[in-house]
Amino acid sequence: MSEECTTREPCCACSGEKHGQPHEKGKLVWLIIGAAILAAGIAAERLFEIHEYMLLAAYAAGYLILGGAVVLRAAKNIVKGKVFDENFLMAVATIGAFAIGEYAEAVSVMLFYQVGVFFQEMAVGKSRKNIARLMDIRPDYANLYINGATAEVHPDRVNIGDAIIVKPGERIPLDGVVLEGESMLDTASLTGESVPRGASAGDKVLSGCVNLNGLLKIEATQTYGKSTAARIIDLVENAAAKKAPTEKFITKFARYYTPAVVGLALLIAAVPPLAAGGEWADWIRRGLIFLVISCPCALVISIPLSFFGGVSGASRKGILVKGGNYLEALNDPDIVVFDKTGTLTKGVFNVTDIQPSTGHSGDDLLRAAAHAEAFSNHPIAHSILRAYGKGIEKTGLSGYNEIAGHGVSVDMDGKTVLAGNRDLMEKMCVPFEETRKTGTKVYVAAGGRFMGCIVISDEVRPDSRGAISALKALGARKTVMLTGDDPQVAEAIAGELGIDEVFGGLLPQEKVAKVEMLKREKRAKGKLVFVGDGMNDAPVLAMAEVGVAMGGLGADAAIEAADVVLMTDEPRKLAEAVKVARYTRKIVWQNIALALGVKALFLALGAAGVATMWEAVFADVGVALLAVFNAMRAMRMR
Repeated sequence: MSEECTTREPCCACSGEKHGQPHEKGKLVWLIIGAAILAAGIAAERLFEIHEYMLLAAYAAGYLILGGAVVLRAAKNIVKGKVFDENFLMAVATIGAFAIGEYAEAVSVMLFYQVGVFFQEMAVGKSRKNIARLMDIRPDYANLYINGATAEVHPDRVNIGDAIIVKPGERIPLDGVVLEGESMLDTASLTGESVPRGASAGDKVLSGCVNLNGLLKIEATQTYGKSTAARIIDLVENAAAKKAPTEKFITKFARYYTPAVVGLALLIAAVPPLAAGGEWADWIRRGLIFLVISCPCALVISIPLSFFGGVSGASRKGILVKGGNYLEALNDPDIVVFDKTGTLTKGVFNVTDIQPSTGHSGDDLLRAAAHAEAFSNHPIAHSILRAYGKGIEKTGLSGYNEIAGHGVSVDMDGKTVLAGNRDLMEKMCVPFEETRKTGTKVYVAAGGRFMGCIVISDEVRPDSRGAISALKALGARKTVMLTGDDPQVAEAIAGELGIDEVFGGLLPQEKVAKVEMLKREKRAKGKLVFVGDGMNDAPVLAMAEVGVAMGGLGADAAIEAADVVLMTDEPRKLAEAVKVARYTRKIVWQNIALALGVKALFLALGAAGVATMWEAVFADVGVALLAVFNAMRAMRMR
């Protein structure tokens, strides 16, 4: 909030002061003293005959206690060139009331204004505390394991490859892989899921999770600055800096609105007495009341708070939104584009069929493929290596080459071994037999002779079909799948999930071209959303209007390029993100309607001389409070 406030017209919750408990107590004391002086002045004025100068001195003392800071801020802002803000409006209105002899009314207005500010600051402070509590996943220390002993160190002193010990009840300080031990983890701070997850040797674990029962020995795979917890904290803390279009509109609206109402107040105070000979004091009072009512504080405070609340509410569900602009963009998904592997499917590949060609055995085929893939980090390579199940002497391999979008080649036993898709066989002019089996096909050749085909299958995520259906129910006109996988496999999975359009066999640059084509097809007010997880998805995530990354197992580059991160790797979370965005938008427009509607009514009453300063205070501070409390609902969406 503080970052937001500094970019807008100053308002009652943006005084530059910290909202801590000591500050609240001190302010309450001054409010009580100011109220006591006001009450004493009113009683003395009605019960005793007191000289006017003494009365003025008493009211002036109360005014300085209650409104001195407001007048001082107004003066400082005028020097800086920021004339038309709430401090200026309140200072002019109350000083004007003093000038026409309405001392008690001037001090009363400032008292009730400050009471409203007090409660408003409490509301804003509470929202900050809720966010701080929600984001309280920053680890304080790590138990570094060295030579059989542990030393408590700051997490930033742990390097990749170091071992750490996490005891029951402690928060995991860095991302890593479990080396020893078995336990249940509370992942609610990261994923929003209340059900604990099991972790044992070989499992990946994320920083910020709480170890519930067992003792875990973990190998760090990320430094502290790049760990999941640090990324989440950074994303949420910086989300407020990215304004939604509605926020930008309100900021611009306030910039023109405030000078306009000041001009109208001057006209109300001066034109009727000059034109019709009315009472100057009466019309000046009306102009002053008009000034108090006109303050745009409810809009300036509550709109950014609504979006900030929506961002933090989404994070409670395991959805990280990097700014209010992206949250607002999620309201209108028109075309939703998905990567396949690791997004709609688990990205866990298994060899399901081995088809050697004539003259070769299945073992020879698998051995050649495993040696070709020995240097690759691709999930398909891992599945082949798992199926081979034997150690590989890499010193006997040379000339490894990864051919983007096609496969790999390596020199082994005096021959060049190729492993990849059909395009690789055609590129290298190797005659081959195409299989009709459904799955990802890895064709293998050695010394220019075709050895056979290995078929690998990937498991579809259980919630992928539901995610597609939910997005369509929320108004997505078209769903598309882009993948570098075999077109036949892509078609089969798209049909199973109910996806409208599919493009298979794509290279990374071809994915970019397809997204550019789809952007031209979308509706004028609709948004193109891309959901991916891998390193080669980063360019597409960056160019989409809303880029969504699978954050649990997704590549760092994809998470950095994305606008929204799904921490649980569940596609259905995207539909939940759209619901959060729409709930937040509803709250935003409720606040806009409330603020403008009430102000329009009371501005008319003030100009007509019906509304008093008391109604003016309600129209300003009271409406701002109602709007702030309404904005906080965005945090509590279920």
